[in-house]
Amino acid sequence: MYSKILVALDNSPTSNALFDQALELAQATDGALLLVHSLSNQDESSPLPMSAQLDNIYWAPGTELDLEAWRLAWTRYENESLDRLRHYAATANTAGVPTEFRQLIGNPATVICKAAQEWGADLILIGNRGRTGLSELVLGSVSNHVMHRATCSVLVMKAKTPSPTNTPITAGVA
Repeated sequence: MYSKILVALDNSPTSNALFDQALELAQATDGALLLVHSLSNQDESSPLPMSAQLDNIYWAPGTELDLEAWRLAWTRYENESLDRLRHYAATANTAGVPTEFRQLIGNPATVICKAAQEWGADLILIGNRGRTGLSELVLGSVSNHVMHRATCSVLVMKAKTPSPTNTPITAGVA
């Protein structure tokens, strides 16, 4: 059925659940995994080049760019991401699932589609953050791009959303 499953991972908490699902699927189908992470400024944990982050400003109009601070932050981001891939691969290999990993640089959707095609993937397993409206328009949807451009099947795992509270709805009196 699915003998080669590419798993597109980022550094979000959703990736843990995505990896667990991929591992379970690979075990059930006697498949192999290729774990892919794209080093990109679209990843929420990446140091954004020449732009501001909420907690750490590297560049703002009218100021000098602190290239050294940005370089150190990028190296930390790159190493932490690579360590996460190594951990996932070791877990899968220990579970008896042949697993490779690649950390690539570029637009996540493009990198995922290209890696899947080059590796001969039967299936891409990818997460979805549930962006809609303006945020999807501005930030784009990696999963949407992959679904429409991949040369193999794509399974999108929705991010878990908090369940609504059980607060009763009451009508206001005017």
